Amino acid sequence: MNTSVPAPTPTTRALAWCLHLLIVGLLVLAAGRAVTGGRPDAGATVAASALCGLVYAAGPCLPGVRRSRRAAGWWLAAVGAAWLVLLALSPDAVWVAFPLYFLQLHLLPDRTGLVAVTATTVAAVAGFAAHRHGFEPAMALGPALGAAVAVAVVRGYQALYRESEQRRHLIEKLTATRADLARAQHTAGVLAERERLAREIHDTLAQGLSSIQLLLRAAGRALPERPETAGRHVEAARQAAVDNLAEARRFVAALPPPALEGTTLAGALERLCATTGARHRLTARFHLSGDPVPLPTAHEVALLRVAQSALANTVRHAGTTSVELRLGYRGDHVTLAVADDGRGFDPAHLPATDPGDGGFGLAAMRARMRGLGGTLTVASAPGDGTALAARLPLAPPAESSPEARP
Repeated sequence: MNTSVPAPTPTTRALAWCLHLLIVGLLVLAAGRAVTGGRPDAGATVAASALCGLVYAAGPCLPGVRRSRRAAGWWLAAVGAAWLVLLALSPDAVWVAFPLYFLQLHLLPDRTGLVAVTATTVAAVAGFAAHRHGFEPAMALGPALGAAVAVAVVRGYQALYRESEQRRHLIEKLTATRADLARAQHTAGVLAERERLAREIHDTLAQGLSSIQLLLRAAGRALPERPETAGRHVEAARQAAVDNLAEARRFVAALPPPALEGTTLAGALERLCATTGARHRLTARFHLSGDPVPLPTAHEVALLRVAQSALANTVRHAGTTSVELRLGYRGDHVTLAVADDGRGFDPAHLPATDPGDGGFGLAAMRARMRGLGGTLTVASAPGDGTALAARLPLAPPAESSPEARP
């Protein structure tokens, strides 16, 4: 069990000096009145005042008094003893009781301080009554009122100090919480931006480079027997590199993809099917259903990226010669479906993502749809082809999220 006594409430330097000056002034007053009054014990009174002043002056010079209530108690006892000697010699010493109240309440524990103040009050009243050779109720009024004022002032100051400390700690906690929140928001922003960059790089640069690699492999297989075919593959790879470079530049500049520049989403998807069919041994057909309506740029970019990633996966993994892409406007939502009759796969047993082999496509597509309040579903089975369906709610262009833009 912790039995340590709490440290005294800190005070300002100005308050401490005011108390020092008050005690010195009252001691000088007692000694001066004894000398000017021609009392026979004036010398003893001056000596007692000097002794009380020296004992009091020792307190601020001793570091233990400021750090330990026990040491402060012994020092106060010495000051009180010197004061009692002075009180026995001069009735003017009764006024020194008032600053003693403040010292006792400040340096001693609460209950001990009240006991010390009570004892000092009784001693002051008794000493003054002894000098007047009789007791009257009015004699107790001054010391009692002084004690009451001292208790009220010290307790009020301690309460204000505690409240101030509580507010300071609360402000420190709020400041620390705000800093933690700012760090968490910064971390979340960094992670969100990293995820967005990963999706954009996967759906643009990585897919483009993969397409170039496939074309160059096809060109290598055509040589030397079919140089014309190899040349067409090389030209397609060069064009893919040009398109990829344009995508990268617009991506860095945070602009919409070049495929959407000056055309609609349906036009961009139709051109994507034509480009994919021209570069690879694949028949890509595009179908549009419903009445097209303007979509937010973020929606168009997301659907285009999903189509690009889905067609790239078909080229790389499906092993098919045909794929169909359907864009449909269904009242309150828009859908994009990509279906092929390739080798298919088991969606429940997808390979783990690998920086060398990829595997980020479906996760990136789902993240895009989820970020815009949409869904992505995949239906496939080994040997039965693959069907991918993306669905987005139609929303006003003003509601599109800036973070979803490339």
